[in-house]
This record gives sequence, structure tokens and C-alpha cells, in this order.
Amino acid sequence: MPKAEGKDDSDWFTQLDEELEKKTVQITDNLAEQSTQKDVINRSLVEDLFRIWIRFNKINVHFSMVPDPQAATFPAQFVVFPEQWSFKPDFPFGDLDNTALTDRTQGRVGDSLKAWYYSVESLMHFRMVFEFCEGEHYYKYAGWKRIFTQYVLLDLPVTKFEEKKYHEVLGDVIKVWYESHLRRDREIVLKHIREKYEKGETFTQ
Repeated sequence: MPKAEGKDDSDWFTQLDEELEKKTVQITDNLAEQSTQKDVINRSLVEDLFRIWIRFNKINVHFSMVPDPQAATFPAQFVVFPEQWSFKPDFPFGDLDNTALTDRTQGRVGDSLKAWYYSVESLMHFRMVFEFCEGEHYYKYAGWKRIFTQYVLLDLPVTKFEEKKYHEVLGDVIKVWYESHLRRDREIVLKHIREKYEKGETFTQ
């Protein structure tokens, strides 16, 4: 039979309640900080990728983009597409979990710049990679499969994100990618990526 509540029990719960309240504030503040930082990163990322999308289009290099600039769900409103635009004031950038630029000038699945978020022990991380197809391989039971490799450009907690470093890396990759298209030599960008960045995941499709 439960013991009648006494002074000791009351004091115990008061202490527990204070600890739970402290934990609530701590976790809520941490989640809010990560959410705010994700919003800031995505706003910069979408703007940068869209301007890159426009620039490559000028030399007749066609990329697809996530989010899609030609879809109604894209976070920009246009005066003249695609040059004159501004962000929709109420767009929830924090809801974007994936962004990408993919080269569609190639006859197969094109080289891609991809970014996404993942969590490690409640800490949100940001990862940006350059992904490309290294060829095909025949598997006895699955047939022909394309082999894809990712090279890691950035991988860090969102709270450690630095816009200057991010722009340095993005600029480095885009300049070489652009040159490889001007010279019509895909190996230029692949050689640069392989030499400068760390190899990540390899998978087949």
C-alpha cells in the first residue's frame, strides 16, 4: 500500500521537478538553436545553388536543382524568370532537408553536388558532397549496376557551420566544374575532387 505523502516525498518531487524543468529548457533551447542555424544555412545554400544554376545555363550547361526553380514550391517569387527574383517572405527554409545540383548534359545520371542533414545523438549535422558515376559493373544476380562515389566537401554540426569556409569550398568546386565544361573535359573536375577531398560512400544503383 502506497505510503501517505509526507514532507520528504514533497521535497523529493520539488527537486525532481526543478531538474526536469532545467532539462526542458536546455533541450528546447538547443533544438531552437539548431533549427535557426538550419534555416540560415538553407537560405544561403538555395540562393547560391540557384545563382550557379543560372550561370551554367548561360553557357548551355543544364542542371536540375532540388528544390526545382521551375516548380511552384520553389522558395522564390519571380519578376522575370530566372534573373529577377526575391525570396518568398514566409518560406519555411528550416523544412528543407535536401538540396542538390545535378548535371543533366551527360547522357547518363550526371555528376551532382548534394547536401543534406542527419543527426548524431540529437546533434544535427550538415553534409555536402560531390557525387559521380565511376562506371558500370556486372553482378551475377543483379545484372549491370552503376557505381557511384561521393567525396565529402563539408561534414560538421550545424552549430559549427561557418559561411566563409562553406563559400570557400563551394567556390573551389564550382570554378573547376565550370572550367571542365568550358574545356569539354569532365576529367578536370573529377581529378580535382579526387585529389583535394576525402572519399566518402561508394554505392551501386
